[in-house]
Amino acid sequence: MRRIHDELWDEFKKILPKEKPPKTVGRPIIPYKQVLDGILYVLRTGCQWKMLPKEYGSGSTCHRRFQEWNKLDVFKNAWIKLLKDYDDKIGLNWTWQSIDSISIKSSLGGPKTGNNPTDRSKLGTKRHILTEKKGIPLSVVISPASTHDINLVTDVVDNTVIKRPKSLSRSRRRRRRLQHLCLDKGYKSAEEEQELIKRGYVLHIPIKKKKGKKGEIGKEISMPNRKKYSSKRWVVERTNSWHNRFRKLFTRYEKKDENYLGLAQFSCSIIIYRKLILG
Repeated sequence: MRRIHDELWDEFKKILPKEKPPKTVGRPIIPYKQVLDGILYVLRTGCQWKMLPKEYGSGSTCHRRFQEWNKLDVFKNAWIKLLKDYDDKIGLNWTWQSIDSISIKSSLGGPKTGNNPTDRSKLGTKRHILTEKKGIPLSVVISPASTHDINLVTDVVDNTVIKRPKSLSRSRRRRRRLQHLCLDKGYKSAEEEQELIKRGYVLHIPIKKKKGKKGEIGKEISMPNRKKYSSKRWVVERTNSWHNRFRKLFTRYEKKDENYLGLAQFSCSIIIYRKLILG
């Protein structure tokens, strides 16, 4: 998708600031829809703003408008609006949630970049996301690549853009299901696990097996409020791959971290819109 669909444009039109009428004194006005098409083109292709094709108007104008709209939380509000529409039409499945992060290169540096320990200490950024059962993104947080996942797990959960329904106790689970959270071994920490349990989650983390005698299979360590690892965590990895198809997110060239976050929020809106169409 290189141009905004009319239905998606109608959603943005409700959120964008009032557009100046045509034939206004001064420079010719580039229509908002044309600007949004240009922002989408940059997001999808990963091209430089100055290399934007002339059919979308001036690249510097599109970049300036993008930053103005980002400060007004236009892309975040569009994400919230589409999440609510998805919840009304299809329904968000909060029963199973998954959290993960992905490290990306940030050769130009800037805030929230750091030495990536998995890429020969090159500058990088981490994108942390939380998804529901079908992979719909609920939260996005940006951090330096040197930040350990466990240090931001509660921030990612607490920064869901729409209110998370409360999870009831086990004795009342017939009325409302518990909320399960799938994580990998990088999120293994007794202190943070207790914080997540306080937030009403049943945790699913891979647990190391005890070493048994020669020829015997080791037994898994059991802990309260922590279940056996579930294979449902793959959905968050798939959502990471959906984000990486937007080439502007695959490598961070935005020096301002808020600009990169705005692009990630825009991509979340497009992912949800596609799911609304495809079902």
